[in-house]
Amino acid sequence: MKMKSSMKSKHWHIRWMVLMLIAVCLGSCNDNKDNSGSDAYDPSQSVLISDFTPKTGGIGQRLVLYGKNFGNDPSIIHLFIGGKEAKVIGVNSESLYCLVPEKAYNGKIEIRVGKDENPGIATAKEVFDYQRKMVVSTLCGHRNERDDQGWRDGSFSEVVGFARPSWMKFDPKNPRHLYMSYDGYDVNLINFEDSTVSTPITRGMGNWSRLRSIDFTIDGKYMIIANDNDGNGTNSLSVSILSRAGNFKDPEQLVLYKQCNGASIHPVNGELYFNSFEKGQFYRYDMEKYFKGETGPKDYEELFKIQDNGWEYNIQIHPSGNYAYIVVVNQHYILRTDYNWEKKTFTQPYLVCGEARTSGWVDGVGSKARLNNPYQGVFVKNPNYAGKEDEYDFYFTEQNNHDIRILTPEGKVTTFAGRGSSSVNSNPYGHIDGDLRLEARFDQPTGLAYDAEHNVFYVGDYQNRCIRKISLEEE
Repeated sequence: MKMKSSMKSKHWHIRWMVLMLIAVCLGSCNDNKDNSGSDAYDPSQSVLISDFTPKTGGIGQRLVLYGKNFGNDPSIIHLFIGGKEAKVIGVNSESLYCLVPEKAYNGKIEIRVGKDENPGIATAKEVFDYQRKMVVSTLCGHRNERDDQGWRDGSFSEVVGFARPSWMKFDPKNPRHLYMSYDGYDVNLINFEDSTVSTPITRGMGNWSRLRSIDFTIDGKYMIIANDNDGNGTNSLSVSILSRAGNFKDPEQLVLYKQCNGASIHPVNGELYFNSFEKGQFYRYDMEKYFKGETGPKDYEELFKIQDNGWEYNIQIHPSGNYAYIVVVNQHYILRTDYNWEKKTFTQPYLVCGEARTSGWVDGVGSKARLNNPYQGVFVKNPNYAGKEDEYDFYFTEQNNHDIRILTPEGKVTTFAGRGSSSVNSNPYGHIDGDLRLEARFDQPTGLAYDAEHNVFYVGDYQNRCIRKISLEEE
């Protein structure tokens, strides 16, 4: 206990030192309104970097340099870290405050002071230990000023469009293929093998109205597509099945009802769960009997109704199959339904986070958190949970909060990415790449997929008409 207390005290001491140094630098910069004082750069004297703190960090890290003859005018200072120019925030002759630039991989610190052709130059003896960080970038697609770019398949550099809310799903048999369905449009294939986007599945193939979600059977032999025919009667096509053997071009009706927003396969036992937003119904369909020819398109079982009728929701099942999240999009909350392994079915749901019919942006636990149109989520294994009963966090997009949130197994909600660049303007939305929270902005993100092998997220950024990527900075 003494050791922990000592370490904690040491960490706080270091933090206070850095904060005080930053305050000194900024205060000095503000106090020196002209550059004629004794702290001004003296070209007849050498420039020296004696030390810096902290020794490690990534893009956007606040860094303080110590030395001599830095001067007091940031406009005549060029500071490079790893060959990339850093932004100088404040300077006071013997100390300098800056932000670490992106991709400063080799960590060499060099300063150049002066306006003439022979500036004062100094190099730090130590190198900065640059740590790559997760950042947001744009994979493909764009929106022009008139938003009339239309749709065009092609390479990542050529493709345009992505004009509707989307749902993303990796092909379990080919993890280099990412399928993306559009509300009211077709199904795109994002092919990472050749960096192209194509449209292999069209609405006309299945007589679909609004394609809502995509999933696959456990063996990967079949694709499952949910279709929303709105109020066209209880004999409307709700879920279709397509075979890999038929190159996913042979859709057949699987179940009939109406107003289906989502359909998911249980990852262990294989049964199908789908919904209708008509009265909030949650249905179970026996896929084992279907493949044996023992069931028809209406032989499903209603398990329960959620509390909100007429509102969109989808079903996202945990990799273990122990439970599923019911994401109630328009009413801003997430329910959990636990799986009964003996009966092979899900049970009555209960609230996990958010508050019904109350939107907002508040990080918190359970009903204290506030959401605004949560959409699609993915389960991501957290190495810090190793050995725990549940090792997964749930990452999900939010349309109207323009961000990606994290839901822990204990019901805690935090913001993972988006809503950055407050210095640009007060809006939480936009199209800005960079640091997850300091810079990055989305505009109504919906689809979300996760490549666990490479630790990469893909985001369907609806209003920006593009696909964004969240990954470690590329070397």
